[in-house]
Amino acid sequence: MKMPTGMGSLVVATAYAASLVRFKRFEEARSLMRKWMPVSQRVLGANHDFTLRMRALYAQALYLDASATLDDLREAVTTLEETERTARRVFGGSHPLAVQVERALRNARTLLPAREAPGS
Repeated sequence: MKMPTGMGSLVVATAYAASLVRFKRFEEARSLMRKWMPVSQRVLGANHDFTLRMRALYAQALYLDASATLDDLREAVTTLEETERTARRVFGGSHPLAVQVERALRNARTLLPAREAPGS
């Protein structure tokens, strides 16, 4: 099967962003994903698993950052909610991507109440 034009660059960018997240270089990962998510959406489409993985990775770079603001956490939750709905609709609830995004969404949601509490 031939890889769509531009797919190789998307693969490299996503692998690099995933490494940045693993090494807790969240701002760099977010910046990279902000650049490449629209490219993936344009080349592969909004419902492609690769585009959805990029969105989930971007959200993880938001909520895993210890210095994430309340707005960052809200953006992560919103992004993951949208991504999870799409993944379930396109692939079904038992698909590994849908399960992974659902897990990330649960994790992001657990951080919100603590940040939203007065004095946090």
